[in-house]
Formats: sequence, C-alpha cells, structure tokens
Amino acid sequence: MSDLYIGLMSGTSLDGIDGVLADFSGPRMRVTHHASTGFAPALRAELLALNTPGDNELHRAALAGNALSRAYAEVVHTLLAHSDLPASAIRAVGAHGQTVRHRPQEFDDTGYTLQLLSPALLAERTGITVVADLRSRDVAAGGQGAPLVPAFHQGVFGRPGETVLVLNIGGISNLSVLGADGGVLGFDCGPGNALMDHWCQLHTGQPFDKGGAWAATGQVLPGLLESLMQEPFLHKPPPKSTGRDLFNPPWLAGHLERFGPAAPADVQATLTEFTATACSASVDSYKNNSETLAICGGGALNTQLMRRLQALCPTLQVVVTEALGLPALQVEAAAFAWLARQALHQAPGNLPSVTGAAGPRVLGAVYPA
Repeated sequence: MSDLYIGLMSGTSLDGIDGVLADFSGPRMRVTHHASTGFAPALRAELLALNTPGDNELHRAALAGNALSRAYAEVVHTLLAHSDLPASAIRAVGAHGQTVRHRPQEFDDTGYTLQLLSPALLAERTGITVVADLRSRDVAAGGQGAPLVPAFHQGVFGRPGETVLVLNIGGISNLSVLGADGGVLGFDCGPGNALMDHWCQLHTGQPFDKGGAWAATGQVLPGLLESLMQEPFLHKPPPKSTGRDLFNPPWLAGHLERFGPAAPADVQATLTEFTATACSASVDSYKNNSETLAICGGGALNTQLMRRLQALCPTLQVVVTEALGLPALQVEAAAFAWLARQALHQAPGNLPSVTGAAGPRVLGAVYPA
C-alpha cells in the first residue's frame, strides 16, 4: 500500500493555498511535488471579512467553505497531474481550511477554533479520503489547538544533541524549540505578516510588501514600536496562541491614534520591526545553545524582515529552512500531510508540552473517499 499523502494549507496571511505531495515510505519524509495558487479576489475578500462579525455569517461562511474546498481540489488535481498519479495512489489529504476565529479557553473555559472548509465536498471533488478539523480535539482537551507544527518540525528538523529553532512566519508567527534532549516547546510569538500586509494593501494597493522593499524606505517610529510591544499577549508565558482575533486593523488603529500623523512608509517599517522584535524576544528566551534559527512561511521571502531578524539575533545564523532540507513554502503543507497520516494510523498529532492539552490526542475528522 502506498504511503503518499497530500497536505493543503491556507494560512492567516490569506496569500493563497500551498499543497504538497509527501512520500513517507523512506526513513525521512520527502516532498515530491509542490503546487500553489492565489485566492480569487472575491474569495480572499470574503475570507478576510469573515474574520470579524458581520451579517448573515453562517450562510456566507458555508458558501466560502464550499468555494475554498473547490480551490483546494484544484491544487490536488494539479499535484496529481504533475506527479502522473491517480487519486487512488494517495492515502489521504490533510486539509487545514481557513481560520476565521481562534478563541481557545475563552468564554466557557473551552472556547473554540474555527477553520472554514467543506471536507465532504473536497472528498467528492478529489475522490481521496480527507482529514480535516485538525485543531478542535486539542482545544476540547484543554489545549490551545496551536501551534500544531512543532511535532512535525521535530521529525523533520530535529537533531540529536543539538537545539534547533524553527520560526514559522505566516500571518501569525510561531516558534518551535527542538531540544537537544528530544524535548519540544512551541508557541505563537505574535504577528507575522498580517499587519504588514494590511498596511501595504491599504496604502499601496498591493497585497504584500514584496521583499520588504517599501518598509526599507521608511524609518522605525520608536514610540509606536514601544506601544505595540506593550501588548500583554507578547509577555504571557506559553502555552499560548493567537490570530487575527487580536492582531487586526482595529488593534493597530488603536495604537496609531495615540500618535500624530506618520508617513505610511514609516508605519510599514515599524510594523516590520515589530514582527522582528516580537520574534527575536521569543527566540532570546528559549534559544539555549542553538546556533541556527531556521525561517519558514511567507516571511522567509521578506528580505528586510530577514535582515532585521539577523540583526536582532546576532549570535544565531538566520537561514531559510531549505538549508535544513525543506523549502520555506512547503513546510506547513507538509505538516498537514503528516497530520493526516497520524490520524489514519490513530497516532497522536499534538504535543501537550506545546499546546497545554491534557494529553496526546488523535487529531482530525476523517471523510472517506
């Protein structure tokens, strides 16, 4: 029987869908094919709008989940075409869906996490078993439901006798600390690209600041940076996770109101520095004797952000995860392929040391082909 899985990821940055075909038959997982696609503008706008309360949310969310599932299916078909494989060769698809709310341990001491998707439709469109809703069981067990990637990072990037740091910078940033003794810690550091992308879209019409080139033309505003860094979440001990529920345009506007008019490029420079500073503070607290900080996610393509991370972490070599064997834009999708495999083998996918859950849990709901 094949040991091939597909992983699909669309993150809080809303920059599109990444998919990988992963082969688990060898001693280490191998990504054989990668495909990606951007969101149709109307779907991206609706997914972004659904991050905040609005009219007729249940109806709109259901239709957005259907549209997202169709887009996911197209990525699956692309991977199958590029690999010249039939759907029957794939054991399962691990599909993350689009997070629109993430409020673990809030309201009723359990809280919830919500990823839009129609796994049944995805299974129909692909003819492949789908594993989805991968965070809810951890939340039900008292955990944060995030981050889920540190367990995967340990298997792919962990090195005996060496502490390895992996920083994923998507819409939100999260750090995995892969201990020399095999122990694993992980938590959300704070914002990644979400605030930078919002500000860039607002003032340039572009969905993101390519390479951080616009930020590089501005000057960091010390007062604004200090205000942003006072956010209580940044100073909480792990386990902790966050999302657009906290780091969103109204949150940013509240900080900007305390200051006079500022050049948009200077705000962009400050937001870039904010992400770098929040991440580096987390790294400093947990780096132990590590020599390398490996970056994945879309933030790895932001040259200015990478420069600032290196400057703020002078004792570490800041590299892209490709240096450790897996390109930056493939890591999260590969993690969800791994989670699908864990689910089919009835093996835990979470790490209580990371999420704070009451114990290891098999994650995800299975929708057979």
